[in-house]
Amino acid sequence: MSAIRLLVLGAVRQHGRAHGYQVRGDLEYWGAHEWSHAKPGSIYHALKQMARQGLLHAHEVAPSTAGGPPRTEYELTDQGTAEYFALLRDALVTYDQRGDVKTAAIGFMVDLPRAEAVALLKERTRRIAAWRSSVTEDYIPEDGPEQLGHIGEIMNMWIHTADSEAEWTRGLVERIENGAYTFAGEGEPFAGLLAEEAEG
Repeated sequence: MSAIRLLVLGAVRQHGRAHGYQVRGDLEYWGAHEWSHAKPGSIYHALKQMARQGLLHAHEVAPSTAGGPPRTEYELTDQGTAEYFALLRDALVTYDQRGDVKTAAIGFMVDLPRAEAVALLKERTRRIAAWRSSVTEDYIPEDGPEQLGHIGEIMNMWIHTADSEAEWTRGLVERIENGAYTFAGEGEPFAGLLAEEAEG
């Protein structure tokens, strides 16, 4: 899965209609350029590519008052909305993924109803446990990594990472169940979290 795809669709959705500079500003404000491939070139490329794929509708608007070519604003199509939620749901339950996809999913989880986010995260912990069990078919954590030579350190790292991920996910579920954050249908999940709002 591409994190940039999820990030760009999610950022456009927050605005209703957004031009590339707004999307870039939001993703930079969220620090996405530090933990993903959300660089300016990839953001603009993703916008154009997804418009060609029918996920975004491109609107040409008047040139800026400073001059220059007309600016393009993007809006999710019905197909784009379906793709966004499919990517988001998949990223929340999938364990064997890159960190940038997981991070993007956590950033947009509030677009879902609270109960659905909790259910998806609980499914994530179940999948982590299943993945961990598949590793321990060949590796016994209690016997230490030396049982497989230095390659055992890789499996040792996998086990520690899975345990840490599971603990963190359970903590997140508990916080959400106790009322943390604003989810879909409860208010404005992104109030104060978009770049231009922060500037104002």
